[in-house]
Amino acid sequence: MHEVLVITGSAGHAAPGEEGGPPTPRRVASPSMRVLGVDPGLTRCGLGLVEGGGGRAVRAVAVDVVRTPPDAEVAERLGAVADVVEAWIAEHRPDVVAVERVFAQHNVRTVMGTAQVGGVVALVAGRAGLPVAFHTPSEVKAAVTGSGRAGKEQVTAMVTRVLALDTAPRPADAADALALAVCHCWRAPMIARMAEAEARAAEVAKRHRARLAAARKASRSGPQSTPGAPTRAGKAAR
Repeated sequence: MHEVLVITGSAGHAAPGEEGGPPTPRRVASPSMRVLGVDPGLTRCGLGLVEGGGGRAVRAVAVDVVRTPPDAEVAERLGAVADVVEAWIAEHRPDVVAVERVFAQHNVRTVMGTAQVGGVVALVAGRAGLPVAFHTPSEVKAAVTGSGRAGKEQVTAMVTRVLALDTAPRPADAADALALAVCHCWRAPMIARMAEAEARAAEVAKRHRARLAAARKASRSGPQSTPGAPTRAGKAAR
């Protein structure tokens, strides 16, 4: 069983930008990137799809909360989450999947369930040919609110504001999923630049090591005499 809330104008409600309706979402520069954020959990798994373009412009596309019954078998619950994620990928065609990285908790059972769901989501994304990025809760909070120690209500409030939503996404799992997607939209360019810089540094280091190796080899072999050239002793004898 799962709940789906698609962020679009609907009958009986004013559309974004109309009188009485929510603020018009920010325009997204082209080319855009669609990010599926996943807040993993066995009881509630949040899914949030965000489209980002140039700069910090982001737009909410959809948000979903997948629920599984606690009394069901773990395999059945994981399969239910996998089915919904697979359907979302097929329908919304994200470019990347951003998953919350599991961190240490006192409740080992909760950590295990969260890790299991995160692994299943990564597997589904990988089979669909999508890259998977992992972000820690503190990274997400810092990206969205400016503080890595922000509370859930603060994260929800900032997600509602940044995405220009009419109402705050509930429960917190939904807001966290959207926050993950926003975080990746904003961090992805920086991550890409860091990867490029590391790749360039590795290539420079490789060439430097090759030059050093060649210099050492040349110094060990010593000066080479050209075949047929007279030696110093031969010159003296003449």
